[in-house]
Amino acid sequence: MGSERMEMRKRQVPAAPDAPGAAPGQPGVGSRGSNACCFCWCCCCSCSCLTVRNQEDQRPTIASHELRADLPTWEESPAPTLEEVNAWAQSFDKLMVTPAGRNAFREFLRTEFSEENMLFWMACEELKKEANKNIIEEKARIIYEDYISILSPKEVSLDSRVREVINRNMVEPSQHIFDDAQLQIYTLMHRDSYPRFMNSTVYKDLLQSLSEKPIEA
Repeated sequence: MGSERMEMRKRQVPAAPDAPGAAPGQPGVGSRGSNACCFCWCCCCSCSCLTVRNQEDQRPTIASHELRADLPTWEESPAPTLEEVNAWAQSFDKLMVTPAGRNAFREFLRTEFSEENMLFWMACEELKKEANKNIIEEKARIIYEDYISILSPKEVSLDSRVREVINRNMVEPSQHIFDDAQLQIYTLMHRDSYPRFMNSTVYKDLLQSLSEKPIEA
């Protein structure tokens, strides 16, 4: 009798049901279909999320080399007059206010291997003129890579406080993101390079050539 009761109980136990929501012929949890989602380990090319991501990467952007070319490296200016060159000796501000003065000073900085200070200052001035948000962000990134990054061969000398502020603001840069850094470099050029420029052959030769130039009638 005992063996007959056990046999009856086995027959009454129902078969294990399929996974909830599984359609006939549909792969179970342990198998993967051909259209695996982006969370799958294989990251197959048929994933719809990858398609969206590729479309985002193909959005039209402004070429970095075009914007880098827009940043000034040399300024066109008429030849300075003797009066202008004499005024450069009165103050650093009078030197920096004219394109001819900036070009002459930059030529001197090149002899001291510190031309990047003037290039950075000029790039900041150019950035301030920009109003387009996308261009501001891209130009700010270029300036950061060229003059702020410690990996750049043209890195300018800034204190840690100014660097930290720039790093925080690079998340959403404005046209004034480098104002503190620009002022610091301006002050450095004023105190360090300007006095040597006034005693340099670059300045003295220019002053002499204009002094010896005959006055036009």
